[in-house]
Amino acid sequence: MMNDSVMSDKETLLKEGGRALLSGREYRGASKIDGPLVYMRNTHPVGYGELVEIVAPDGSIRSGQVLDTSDEAVCVQCFEGTDGLSLPGTKMHFLGEPLTLGVSEKMLGRVMNGLGKSRDGAAVPASSDERDVNGTPMNPTAREYPRDFIQTGISVIDGMMTLIQGQKLPIFSGNGMEHNQLAAQIVRQAKVRGGKSDFAIVFAAMGVKYDVAKYFIDSFEETGVLDNVAMFLSLADDPSLERTITPKSALTLAEHLAFDCGKQVLVIMTDMTNYCESLREISTQRGEIPSRKGYPGYLYSNLAEIYERSGKLLGRTGSITQLPILTMPNDDISHPIPDLTGYITEGQIVFDRNMHGSGIYPPINALQSLSRLMKDGIGEGMTRADHPHLSNQLFASYSHVQDVRNLASVIGEEELTELDHHYMQFGEFFEKKFVSQAYDEDRSIEETLDLAWDALSILPSEELQRLTEEEISEHYKG
Repeated sequence: MMNDSVMSDKETLLKEGGRALLSGREYRGASKIDGPLVYMRNTHPVGYGELVEIVAPDGSIRSGQVLDTSDEAVCVQCFEGTDGLSLPGTKMHFLGEPLTLGVSEKMLGRVMNGLGKSRDGAAVPASSDERDVNGTPMNPTAREYPRDFIQTGISVIDGMMTLIQGQKLPIFSGNGMEHNQLAAQIVRQAKVRGGKSDFAIVFAAMGVKYDVAKYFIDSFEETGVLDNVAMFLSLADDPSLERTITPKSALTLAEHLAFDCGKQVLVIMTDMTNYCESLREISTQRGEIPSRKGYPGYLYSNLAEIYERSGKLLGRTGSITQLPILTMPNDDISHPIPDLTGYITEGQIVFDRNMHGSGIYPPINALQSLSRLMKDGIGEGMTRADHPHLSNQLFASYSHVQDVRNLASVIGEEELTELDHHYMQFGEFFEKKFVSQAYDEDRSIEETLDLAWDALSILPSEELQRLTEEEISEHYKG
């Protein structure tokens, strides 16, 4: 079907449904509607990512974005879905600009959908500052190297995979595990040592159930931080295409709060697996050649565009720290989503199904988890002088515990040596006392390091080969 252009090149102020729309041209008559995608032929040259107003036959207006453009046709993704659209009755206004979000510090304390529109019933604060949701490329030389230790109050994280201000540290979890509780606990307890203890929190939910969103809202409200949280919720029953914009909207506001308002911003995004599933759905509908497990070949670069919107800038007091949460399909860490995420981010926190089944919270597998920026944010003047060596010793000793347990499963515990029994006791203490803690337990870094020494003191001092003699004489309790 051919569409009819009914506007001139001159910008014309249109009024549809009581809203003023500035558009260069209006086109009527779609050539094809396929799921959330609308195709229009014979348009003027349209830019990739350009914002579109889609007018349904009943006069309602929906938002869209150019997904693909060529000389023959333009493909537009409709964020609110295409129900009620017809081929001859659909009109499009190409706005000649990318999708933007009006940002304001007053958006803290508000609940919005993935496009930044009100979800809590009140009007979104007006803003004269409209930002492209795709962000502005950041000059690498303008970045400041992250070095400030963030105390989460969770021993296994602070002691062995330390979170640094401006870092992107994802949580690799699985269905049914307690990643949301851990994220909420970090929000409640996170503080920068010797600096501001308050964070502005930007929370983005993609395709999550309502009870998950409500859990975060209630948790923030009970702890008194809700007024300092901006929530972007794209729930499971919302159009899947909205999920592809939700993290970009959240990060656009985070950049304003961090680099314009000077705030320390903690961005939590859950669930990145749902985001990637939406990308795969769109790619399939467009008929693109699939890559690993059906995901598009550009999954890596798409995730990088999101994760790299974090960090610190020279001369700016604010920062953006990301905690993306993703549920690994079938708990498979080699799945494309966690695999590619691990290449982009500076480490990962990995949950373990067996530890979860043993009642350990948080069920973090220390041997699979790491923080690549940890070494630059710990030590004398930042945490404590013995922290680097102590962390290395914990990794080495707990790794040997796994070897002893494997041996015990073959020959039986009664055949183990006395030293092997010491390692078995150390492993039990490490998991039950050091890793495991209560939902509301906030441990200081000093308490965490002292608890680590309690664990290592179960072993003979000659086994602590990664610690100096001075450190052992000062802290060893055996």
